[in-house]
This record gives sequence, C-alpha cells and structure tokens, in this order.
Amino acid sequence: MNIILFGPPGAGKGTQAKNLEKKLNNFQISTGDMLRDEIKKESEIGKKIINYMNDGKFVDDEIVNKLMKNVIFDPKKKNKLIFDGYPRTLEQAKNLELLLKESDQKVDFIFFLNVDKDTIVQRIEKRKIIEKRSDDDLNTILKRYDTYMLTTKPVLEYFSTKPNFNEIDGGLKIAEITSKINNILGV
Repeated sequence: MNIILFGPPGAGKGTQAKNLEKKLNNFQISTGDMLRDEIKKESEIGKKIINYMNDGKFVDDEIVNKLMKNVIFDPKKKNKLIFDGYPRTLEQAKNLELLLKESDQKVDFIFFLNVDKDTIVQRIEKRKIIEKRSDDDLNTILKRYDTYMLTTKPVLEYFSTKPNFNEIDGGLKIAEITSKINNILGV
C-alpha cells in the first residue's frame, strides 16, 4: 500500500511515517532526508539544494521529481511507499500520479496533518535542540511555514476531493495521531 503524509514542517509526518514503516514493513520516502543526503554528498544537486533550504524556500520541483522517480521505479519498493513531505506543490502531486501510473501503482491513502503555526514553532524549537538540524532556525521555520501554506494550498484542495483523503488534527499527541491513522488503515 502507498501512503502520502503531508502537512507543514514540524507537523509530525516523519514520526508517523517511521511508525507506519515499522508496522507495514514499507519504505519511508522523506524528501527532506533525500535532499539532506544530496547535501552531505556535496553533489552539484546538493549545492543547489542548500541554497534553497537556507533561504527558507522549497527546492525546485524538477530536482525533487528527478530524485523521486528513482525511488518510485525501484522494484523492491513497489506498492510499499510512504511519502513523507511529498508532494508539496501541485506540479509534484501531478508528477507523482503520473510516475505511479507509469509504474503500475497508485496512492491508497492520503493523510493531511493539520497543525497551527504556534504548535509548529514549539515543536521545531524542541526538534532543533534534540536533532540539531541546521534547517531548524526560527526565522527559517517561519519562512518555511508561510511558504508551505502558500504553495501547498492548491495541493490540499486537489487531494481533499479524493475519496482516500483524510484530514487529521496534527496538534494531537503522537499516540492519538498514530491511533487515528491505524484505524483508518485498518491495521
């Protein structure tokens, strides 16, 4: 089963994706992790990515879609994908559907973790201390949140019309969110 988890930075997508990865024996596909890996490799793509991230902007769709294509066409991961933070734009959403169709797959469940800005700031401030992530600067967080809300609104509107769309209050405790997702999945 293929699942999309989306919501603003700090909504808990990664935590829920890790839970589902273990429970379903699926693969967590985190765009953030993929992008950070490219930065660590100091590849040409990584150098472009760091400029976007440091400015609090989303990485260009073309770069993200190229990285995502390799994952989707990996035969070991077929119908075992948990998309964590992808798609973030309408172009990415349409690209995902196209790639899945080309690889004879589909999205089974879509979960939108809806969280307000104040909760996001509190969570990311904690995450910054615990995980020591360089992209968790307060000003960057606020820019990323605003950018997310602006660019993802069309994605939310696009997905919310689909029968497999589920909105969950991302402000709940982790265990409560996990329970709601598991109930919807029937696991």
